[in-house]
Amino acid sequence: MESNKTIRIFDGATAIVTGGASGIGRALTEELAKRGSEVVLADLQIELAEEVASKIHVSGGKAKAVKIDVTNFPAMEQLVQETVKRTGRLDYMFNNAGIAIGGNVNNYGIEDWNQIVDVNLRGVINGIQAAYKIMMEQGFGHIINTASMAGLMSSPGAVAYATTKHAVVGLSKSMRAEAAQIGVRISVLCPGVVRTPILEGGGKYGKMLIDIPPEQLRRMWERLRPMSPNIFAEKVLNSVAKNKAIIIVPSWWKLFWWINRLSPSLGIFLAQKRFQKVQKELGIVQKG
Repeated sequence: MESNKTIRIFDGATAIVTGGASGIGRALTEELAKRGSEVVLADLQIELAEEVASKIHVSGGKAKAVKIDVTNFPAMEQLVQETVKRTGRLDYMFNNAGIAIGGNVNNYGIEDWNQIVDVNLRGVINGIQAAYKIMMEQGFGHIINTASMAGLMSSPGAVAYATTKHAVVGLSKSMRAEAAQIGVRISVLCPGVVRTPILEGGGKYGKMLIDIPPEQLRRMWERLRPMSPNIFAEKVLNSVAKNKAIIIVPSWWKLFWWINRLSPSLGIFLAQKRFQKVQKELGIVQKG
């Protein structure tokens, strides 16, 4: 590969977005295409991905839909290699695919732990493993791993989800320090609350392990002022362009990050109080 190439921001770039057919992934895909990138939408929901790609084409952008299971490393490796062979480069790898499983730890089965670790953590690892060496060879590239505010603070009621997102944050911070000297950028994206299907029961492949009426769940999330996915994507890509290490959008969620950094004990206490309030509202009784 040519060693004198540099990353393109974003016009003329090549980007892969896993989970690119809906929610945050779709918004990022559409915004990348709007800014001139050729985007590969990698998603299990292939019909939806093709629909999004078609709309991008109609609006004058470049997009390709590919059916992918991020837990399947050979498939991820093939996706990356075929993309680079076709376009000659890989500027951005958005390891964005993820699921949510809601409920208290006593509601989990081991299969729930396995599923969320496989998608949310192993899926990110597979994307990195497939893309990183190619980016090293070409001398540039930016890997953006989607975590969550749940990766920066205590999240009772979503312990398995928080476990995977804390791991993604730790992976990304450590890898950023390692990759900087070879010209590869690593960022971790920590969304607050964004108006996506994941707010209504974990998305298509996630699940709620406790019975909560959808309208009650919606009301609960609305208090946290969900951001529009399109506005979210604009702000995220502006931060990606600046090579920010930890990207928190909406920005007011940084307050919770600061609290948890300054006083982890206070962060845990506030999370405990919030959790108890939500449990009471939902009529959930914890037995001890």
